Amino acid sequence: MNFKETLISGEFIKRYKRFFVDIKIGNNVVTAHCPNTGSMMGLLKKGNKVWLSKSDNPKRKLKYTLQIIKSGSAKVGVNTHLTNKIVFDALKSGIVKNFKKSITIKQEVKFGKNTRFDFLVSENNKKCFIEVKNVTLSRERNLSEFPDAITSRGLKHIKELLKAKKKGFQIYLFYVIQRDDCREFRIAKDIDLEYWKLLTKAVKKNLKILCYDCKFSPKGIKLNQLIKFKIY
Repeated sequence: MNFKETLISGEFIKRYKRFFVDIKIGNNVVTAHCPNTGSMMGLLKKGNKVWLSKSDNPKRKLKYTLQIIKSGSAKVGVNTHLTNKIVFDALKSGIVKNFKKSITIKQEVKFGKNTRFDFLVSENNKKCFIEVKNVTLSRERNLSEFPDAITSRGLKHIKELLKAKKKGFQIYLFYVIQRDDCREFRIAKDIDLEYWKLLTKAVKKNLKILCYDCKFSPKGIKLNQLIKFKIY
């Protein structure tokens, strides 16, 4: 997933009203769009280095969008709107070893009355639903976690995936760890116990878990390597 333009670096000041962040660029302070509705736990420290994209759309009120935050020595991608693009590029290029390059990929596929899954991947007679989750939380060295807040939406997706399993689909939860400093992944049981319970049951019913970290460059963000899923 490549950015249209090279990112601009700045210094984080504060976040407010969920969607707004103040960033210092040189001697100026700009208000940028924050494309992440999560808590962004552990990332919002004043003075953290950040990278922004700038839009040339004259109709946009906020010209800048927050893309990456540096937390300690780690780069963390915070734009949840890019997560599916990262996965789509990886599926097409064959980086995800569970799937071949010859697969057919459909995005935002409707299932039931009120659900859309991020991807439907088809190969011969095999059909797989994939739901993607963006991960930014890390509270222990080399360990990434999800979620960073209670997620009723996440619960719903697991329940719907299990319904799809009964209809003959293979089902995947794909955790994209938009960090470059983690070697393991686990569910944050202390943050959302119900999510952990349901996921644990779903894994026993053959819900497959994929976890990949990311590689960052001034040009873009790409899926990097498979990360171990750590079960309690």
